[in-house]
Amino acid sequence: MISFKNPKTATIDEMAATARRMRAKLVEMSHRAGTAHLASSLSCVDIVVAAYYSALRIDPRDPWAADRDRFILSKGHAATTLYAALAFRSFFPEALLDTYAEAGGCLSEHPGPRCVPGIEAATGSLGHGLPIGLGMAIAARIQQRDYRVIVLLSDGECNEGSVWEAAMFAPAQRLENLVAIVDYNKWQATDRSEQVMALAPLAAKWQAFGWSTYELDGHDLPALCSALQNTPDGSGKPVCIIAHTVKGRGVSFMEDDNNWHYRVPKAEEVAAARRELGQTTDDAKTKGHSRP
Repeated sequence: MISFKNPKTATIDEMAATARRMRAKLVEMSHRAGTAHLASSLSCVDIVVAAYYSALRIDPRDPWAADRDRFILSKGHAATTLYAALAFRSFFPEALLDTYAEAGGCLSEHPGPRCVPGIEAATGSLGHGLPIGLGMAIAARIQQRDYRVIVLLSDGECNEGSVWEAAMFAPAQRLENLVAIVDYNKWQATDRSEQVMALAPLAAKWQAFGWSTYELDGHDLPALCSALQNTPDGSGKPVCIIAHTVKGRGVSFMEDDNNWHYRVPKAEEVAAARRELGQTTDDAKTKGHSRP
């Protein structure tokens, strides 16, 4: 059984404020490091905040506790969101975020296994996260432990056959301690998701594969918290949450604009984004630090 409780259960208002601060930090990190995938990171912020501030049974003081819940960011290109969540939850100092993507640093563009406390697996080769999570969920059963495994996927990642192989196997094993969340922002690298692969009806497909399936607004913190806090849901099945999101969420000139899949914000765009998010502009963070 879990031997500790999540020491950080925040109110909805606190989580909303954290999400705004996190989005501002992600824009700054992309500018500073000169890295892409900013819009993909912004779309899943609310999902990650709900997980880390209301649902996951974790303790930053004991990050590798045997009974901890596991969170796997299968869409590893959104690594900055996970790094920021772990730093904000005190798994490591927030100052380390300023070393993101630096040569020889521990915060690479895609997460490496245990590169910092709280990173469970190397991800970013799409389609790997759910099979890894499935293995962890089976391990919990074998070891008679009570932890849950939450895996965050992208909608484009659902193009991968390995996702659907895992999606068939998990219900066959009745892995009710496994939760898949799909960040359904409707975009892939080069086009709308539906133009690349016929994903719809996505929730119905997961349900047909034997999952207990829910659809919700992926920016609705109360709905996200409720869904995550109530898993397992008593069905005896793994749970899939289809979270409808907006790519680039939180910054008006980035929202639903797929150019921000690869674009890097300029200093003035960082300042504009921070103003929109209600954060104090810090010129020291946006001058003289970006790499070519």
